Amino acid sequence: MQHKSKLPQIGTNIFTVMGALASQHKALNLSQGFPNFKSDQYLIDLVYKAMKDGYNQYAPMAGIIELREQIAIKFDVLYQSTYHPETEITITAGATQAISCIITAFVNPQDEVIIFKPAYDCYEPFIELNGGKTRAIQLEAPLYAINWELVKQTINSRTKMIVINTPQNPSGRIFSKSDMLKLQEITKGTNILVLSDEVYEHIIFDDEKHQSACLFPDLKSRSLVVASFGKTFHNTGWKTGYCCAPKELTEEFRKVHQFNVFCVNHPVQKGLGEYLKEPSHYLELSQFYQEKRDLFLSLIEPSRFKFIPSMGTYFQVLDYSEITIENDVAFAKRLVIESGIAAIPLSVFNSHNLDNKVLRFCFAKTNDTLKEAAEILNAI
Repeated sequence: MQHKSKLPQIGTNIFTVMGALASQHKALNLSQGFPNFKSDQYLIDLVYKAMKDGYNQYAPMAGIIELREQIAIKFDVLYQSTYHPETEITITAGATQAISCIITAFVNPQDEVIIFKPAYDCYEPFIELNGGKTRAIQLEAPLYAINWELVKQTINSRTKMIVINTPQNPSGRIFSKSDMLKLQEITKGTNILVLSDEVYEHIIFDDEKHQSACLFPDLKSRSLVVASFGKTFHNTGWKTGYCCAPKELTEEFRKVHQFNVFCVNHPVQKGLGEYLKEPSHYLELSQFYQEKRDLFLSLIEPSRFKFIPSMGTYFQVLDYSEITIENDVAFAKRLVIESGIAAIPLSVFNSHNLDNKVLRFCFAKTNDTLKEAAEILNAI
C-alpha cells in the first residue's frame, strides 16, 4: 500500500530515542522531563477515593465544574485576573492535547504561526498538519533573549498566531514583564492570537514572578493559556491539564476538543478539584524546585560544564564546549553509552539543527539521583 506522509520530515522524537538508549544501557536518565519521586500520597488517595465513590464514567466535556472553579480561584490568588469556570476554562488531556486543539481550531491553510526556537517539539508538527506555515525565530544561546524588532518584521497579513512558552522548555529562560508588554504592543489592534504555553508557571526561581498572559488585558483578550497538572504535581502520566481563554475563543476551542478527546479522566479531575483547595500545594513548588536546582549546580561546580542557572522549569542547560567539539546529538549518545547518563541535545529544537554545544538535564529527581548524576558529570 502506498500513501503520502503528512509529516515526511518527522521521525521518532528525541525523547523516545534517548529514553530507549538510556534503558538499553541502564543509564541514569535525566533526559525526559518527569520526576522520579512520588506524587503527594494525599492526592493519590483523593483520586483513589473518587474511583471507589463511583466517578468512573465520562466526565462533562469541558471538565467537572468543581475543578474548573478551583482553577478560577487559583488564577485569582496568583494573578488577580481570572476566568469564568463555565465558559472560559476547559480541562484537557494534558497540555499537548490542548495545544493541538488550539492550533486545529484556529490555524487555516497558508496561515503563518510565529514560534521561538529552541521550541518544544509539538508546535511545528501541529501547525503543518493543519496546513499552516511555521515562521521560526531562532533565539541565541546562552541568554535566549527575544529580538522584538525581528518579531515585528516577521509579522505580516498572514500571521494568525504567536506561540510563547514561559518558563521556556528547553532553555529555562522566562519572559519578563517587559517582554510581555512588547508582545502586547505588537499584537494590539491586530487579529493575531497568542498561544501561551505556561505549563511551568509554578516553577520559577530567584524571586522572579511568572508573567502570565492573563496579567495584560489586551494580551488576555487574544490569548489561550495552557497549563498542566502533571508538571505541577509530579504525575505526568495522568495527562491532565487545562486551557483558559475568553468565551468566544473557548467556544471555538471546544468545537475541536469535543471530537478530539471529548472528556478527561474523571477520578483524576475529582481528586485535583479537592487538592487545589489548599493553595500551598502549588505556592510552595518554586522553592521546592529551586532547592533542587541549587543542589545540582553546586554539585557540578567542579565539572568542565559551563552554565547560567535556569530561571524556570525543572531543566538546566549545560554548555560542554570546553569538553569536546562533537555535535550535541553524538555527544549525548556517547554520554549514555560510555558514562551512563542521559540528557537531551538542544539542536533538535533549533532551526536547521543549530548546534550550540549544549545539553538539557532534568533536575526533577531525588537528591540521591542528583548526587549520582553530579559524580558522573564531574568525571567527564
